[in-house]
Amino acid sequence: MMEWYHSVWLGLTQGVTEFIPVSSSGHLEVVQQVMGGRSADFHLFLEFINLGTLLALLIFYRKRIWQILIDIFKNHNFRLAINVIITTIPAVIAGLLLSDIIESNWFFSNMIVIACAMALIGIAMLAVDRLPKMSKLRDENCMTKPRALLVGLAQCVALIPGTSRSGSTIVAGRMVGMDSKAAADYSFLASIPIMFGVMVKSLLSSSSREYIAANVSMLALSNVVAFISGLIAIHFVMKYLRKKNSLRPFGIYRIVLALVIIVFELIR
Repeated sequence: MMEWYHSVWLGLTQGVTEFIPVSSSGHLEVVQQVMGGRSADFHLFLEFINLGTLLALLIFYRKRIWQILIDIFKNHNFRLAINVIITTIPAVIAGLLLSDIIESNWFFSNMIVIACAMALIGIAMLAVDRLPKMSKLRDENCMTKPRALLVGLAQCVALIPGTSRSGSTIVAGRMVGMDSKAAADYSFLASIPIMFGVMVKSLLSSSSREYIAANVSMLALSNVVAFISGLIAIHFVMKYLRKKNSLRPFGIYRIVLALVIIVFELIR
């Protein structure tokens, strides 16, 4: 049984790093290792702690989501909704086919692998301003279907711990022509169906429901902390990207942390 302060630390880690593009899964693995090692049912914890950050996203984007619903049902404007669906499909397919393998294979929880994934996306963040880009888009509402699919393919990479769903999709969004703020908006909106789907999929499993029943207080505490810290983190990220069209600080952080993890693992 997880101690209450472990629940707080993991909830805080999830809330902050889900929206700051530095990899929530990678940081959760690091924190879990620091707290004494990865438990056999840790993948279930990772699935259910998404509830807090999903609620944070829904609260932050409530006006935007309402506008999308108005566009669909009143204005019959399906463009953004269809693009979000297109972006979601590759990750859904990859998740259904590969999630069990990734959860059970030691390779994907190996700290060196996580560090390498962190570093690679960090390098991409540093290089994104110099990488070739498609024609500029005014914002995410102007996204074409092929570009939405490219962002969706990038989202598949986030199945590997250490890559970061927001990190990979924001980099992809920059490359298809959006600025960092628009890319982040689109990334977060496109993550809502994925996070919701993960929750529903988990609830359909009897073993998952048993896990919830056995750990309800721990999960509730973690999700409350994830919700509060997530709201703060997403406000910070969007305020920063609104002022600065740069992913450089996040890229530097990822590379430095990756080097620290690799050095620690090699001398341990």
